[in-house]
Amino acid sequence: MDGTLRTARLTLVPATLEELRVKFDGPEGPPPGVSPKWIEKLRAARGPDPWEFGYTVLLAESRQAIGGVSFKGPPGHDGVVEVAYGIDEAFQQCGFATEAAGALVTFAFADPRVRIVCAHTAPGAAASSRVLEKCGFTRVADVLDPEDGLVWRFERARPR
Repeated sequence: MDGTLRTARLTLVPATLEELRVKFDGPEGPPPGVSPKWIEKLRAARGPDPWEFGYTVLLAESRQAIGGVSFKGPPGHDGVVEVAYGIDEAFQQCGFATEAAGALVTFAFADPRVRIVCAHTAPGAAASSRVLEKCGFTRVADVLDPEDGLVWRFERARPR
C-alpha cells in the first residue's frame, strides 16, 4: 500500500520530503509558526512519514493540490495525537477541510495506539472550529501552547 487516503472528492497523498523542503526549508528560512524542531526532523528524514510530515490534499478528479493535513507527530505514550489542516484560500468554504480532516481522523483511529485525536484552533476561529465539530470533536479547554499562545483544544475519543 502506498499510504494514499481517499474520500469522495479528495485524494490525500503522503507529502514528499522534496516538496516539504522547498515549501518550509528554503533559503529565507521557515515561514512563521513552523517549529524549528520540525524543520530538523524534516532535514534528517529519509522518506515520507504520515505521522511526521502528513499529506498533500488533491482534488480527486484533477489531481490539483489544494492544501495539506498532518499530525504533529506520532501518537504519544498517552494515546493522544494532534491533527492540523489547511486548505488553500481559493478552495475554502467547500467542505474540503472537513473531508480531509475526517480522513486523517479515520487514519488515526485505525492505529490501536490512538485513544484520542485532538486539535487546536485560535480562539474565535469559527471556520476551523466548525470543521472540527463536523468531524465529531468537542471543545474541551483553553490551552496555553508554547508555540501558538492561547488556543482552544478540541478532542475526539476513539469510538467504542
